[in-house]
Amino acid sequence: MRLAPEGLREWGSATVLATIVLVALWLLCPLVWLNWTMTAIVGAPWIFIVQFFRDPTRHAPVGIERGDFVSPADGVVNAIETVDSHEAIEGPAIIIRIFLNVFNVHVNRVPCDATVINAVYRQGKFLDARKPESALVNESNLIRMHRFDGLPIGVRQVSGAIARRIVCTLTGGEQLVRGQRMGMIKFGSTTELILPATADVNVRVAIGEAVRGGRTLLASVACIESPTKQDERSTPA
Repeated sequence: MRLAPEGLREWGSATVLATIVLVALWLLCPLVWLNWTMTAIVGAPWIFIVQFFRDPTRHAPVGIERGDFVSPADGVVNAIETVDSHEAIEGPAIIIRIFLNVFNVHVNRVPCDATVINAVYRQGKFLDARKPESALVNESNLIRMHRFDGLPIGVRQVSGAIARRIVCTLTGGEQLVRGQRMGMIKFGSTTELILPATADVNVRVAIGEAVRGGRTLLASVACIESPTKQDERSTPA
């Protein structure tokens, strides 16, 4: 099982500590029943930490179009809303919000082929990510991008009551491919996909639906034709 390198400090430290404690216990303590009891007590939190940082291989679903958007995170869709203006779009936007509990894979993924514009980190509170107001006031990191055809989009990582560290590996100007790993939020959080609120946006999920990062189709937006192609099509033969 691949583990996320962003969690090396946590799962690495937990592995070293658990190994030292259990080896010392089995070497020094003659009571077998106590050794097995302590192994279970020490092993349970180690298993939790390791499974939290698991990073499975993901492939986009068969038949997906290049302009489609896959989920940037595992979890459950807990809000789909339209706002009059969003800085990621610089205009009206649709926000698809995904809640991640501590048992979900927490690696975030790129929703489509895109180019990074910038990342905007903001300090904030650490309210329970299930509360609607948490999306407005919690610590967050907004990654602004242009889809391969120039369509502005955004992915926002939002911390929760337990999550206290947002990790993002992207830099401005970086070329991305759909499904590529882009960081994680440690121990429970929310991830948002932000799209322009245009007439051709087709949201493919519903509130309460479980989604998988890099696998579940969240939305479709028709590709923007380049001016060159439009001119060629309109030029008489």
